[in-house]
Amino acid sequence: MASNFAAPMKTLAAQFEQATGHTLTLSTGATGKFYAQIKHGAPFDVFLAADAETPARLMREGDAVQSQTYAIGRLVLWSDRPGYIVGNDAVLRQNRFKRLAIANPRLAPYGAAAIETLTRLKLIDAVQTKFVIGENIAQTYQFVASGNAELGLVALSQVMQDGKLTSGSGWVIPASLHAPIRQDAVLLKHGEHNEAARALFDYLKTPGAALTLIRSFGYER
Repeated sequence: MASNFAAPMKTLAAQFEQATGHTLTLSTGATGKFYAQIKHGAPFDVFLAADAETPARLMREGDAVQSQTYAIGRLVLWSDRPGYIVGNDAVLRQNRFKRLAIANPRLAPYGAAAIETLTRLKLIDAVQTKFVIGENIAQTYQFVASGNAELGLVALSQVMQDGKLTSGSGWVIPASLHAPIRQDAVLLKHGEHNEAARALFDYLKTPGAALTLIRSFGYER
């Protein structure tokens, strides 16, 4: 699954296992890398991507049999320092920081959204020399959490729980500043006849507990 969904998926997996008796094995990473692994025969059953394009491609190429949107992601400018970000883009415009972490835009949809956001804010030329590029959104978050970057454009789900920031300070990027981060899941060909895989795929669209949990981490749906 996409790195941005790791935290909610841990809780969701526990709920799913208790409700169904099935056991899940979770693997997180960059959407682009998972696509390559699937194409090379990796034995995954369900793939929760950070975009809609990769699952659509897997469907077209015959590697997946069903697709659905499980979340709409949100981007946040975040610092582990309380009060460092005051709920807008002022810290970016002042440009006094040394490093800004973003995910690799070629591999991670949240990285592509970060580039689009900075471009629309007309800040890309001013800040791109300060980029620290994470291989995926999990590594991007770690750059900021460890203090190696003062700021990062990360997934809101990584720093929000129960509707509140879990630490530091942040500015939730307005959805109008980048294309929607629609995150789709696919039931892969490998898992087509796997009862647990089909049960998980259906559980993700459950309007009760699953949807409530996903929204509590800052996603829309």
